Amino acid sequence: MTTPDTAGSARDLFRRSYGAEPVGTWSAPGRANLIGEHTDYNDGFVLPFAIQHRTHVALAPRGDGIIRVVSTFDDSAVEVPLSDLDALFPTRRDEVVEWARYPLGVAWALLAASGTPADEVAGVDLAFASGVPVGAGLSSSAAIEGATAVALAENWGLELDRVALAQAGRRAENEAVGAPTGIMDQMASMLGRADAAIFLDCRSLDTRVVDLGFEAAGLDLVVIDTRVSHSHSTGGYGDRRAACERGAAIMGVPALRDLSVADLARAAELMDDVTFRRVRHVVTEDQRVLATVRLLSEEGPAAIGDLLVASHASMRDDFEISVPELDTAVDTALAAGAIGARMTGGGFGGAAIALIARDRVERLTDAVTAAFAASGFARPSIFTVTPSAGAARDA
Repeated sequence: MTTPDTAGSARDLFRRSYGAEPVGTWSAPGRANLIGEHTDYNDGFVLPFAIQHRTHVALAPRGDGIIRVVSTFDDSAVEVPLSDLDALFPTRRDEVVEWARYPLGVAWALLAASGTPADEVAGVDLAFASGVPVGAGLSSSAAIEGATAVALAENWGLELDRVALAQAGRRAENEAVGAPTGIMDQMASMLGRADAAIFLDCRSLDTRVVDLGFEAAGLDLVVIDTRVSHSHSTGGYGDRRAACERGAAIMGVPALRDLSVADLARAAELMDDVTFRRVRHVVTEDQRVLATVRLLSEEGPAAIGDLLVASHASMRDDFEISVPELDTAVDTALAAGAIGARMTGGGFGGAAIALIARDRVERLTDAVTAAFAASGFARPSIFTVTPSAGAARDA
């Protein structure tokens, strides 16, 4: 998959929509998650990295108090007085078309986080173009949030650090959009580094850069986008989160992060089978994240394959968020020589990842494409992702 010129597309859309030139463009990346799924909202550990696919926003201030947004996937402008954002979110969010809730929600969350009255900042025109595959589990939503956050924070002169910008993105997604996600995606998009992952403690928000070593080891990370769409703002994701909260309450802990594998025997006695399996996934997934970080440091990326495979099995069997297309992608990738493979993202569709020697990528691509065709699935989109830098001003 080639990376499109989304910066140019954002500027072109800005000119067409607003009849003026933007003062600059900003961007933020999507992310792939190497391991640590559904652990973030349980105060656990995750190991994502920013990818080369980015969402760009072109911006110019305006003389009134209006915020206006337009995008390449919906060129009908949405405009709202900044002073109305408090009334819209979260109680009247349904009055705003869903895609526009992301940037408008970030504007609302930034003003609240900085304690800035709406009448003390300039109105803005924003035009978005995204190169992050939508629905593939690569967090196109965090990319639009991150691009909005860095652009508005700079133009409004807000004294907020990158963690605060990520928190504003999460608040926008949780309250303005209505998707009960954790903070992993926003932190990865904000803090990404080339050739590295971000080890994140989702309780403390402490981070550590972890060198991946893919390049030196001759490995590529391949994304297999099943093209099965998913939505975090609908039932399955919320049900899993509720089960995790129920399990933590039964065990008398603030979050599942506070349990260890040794606690699982007691949990099995106290919970129904479904709640227990949801809990077991999160507890064991946290341990897999910690083990992956250790192995990357001590032995290198070729040693983490079994942990990726175990993660997928746990999501398939205990968390029950896989689908036949994802299982086919993982099984076929492993048969084609991948060191490890797993579904990534929230589940119920989206993408799988496979870590494989660079000279075997074509073999994997052909095998997965053939397996999907034989199963009657839609043709997958298969491409490599490169660990990349986080949100920034581009021009």
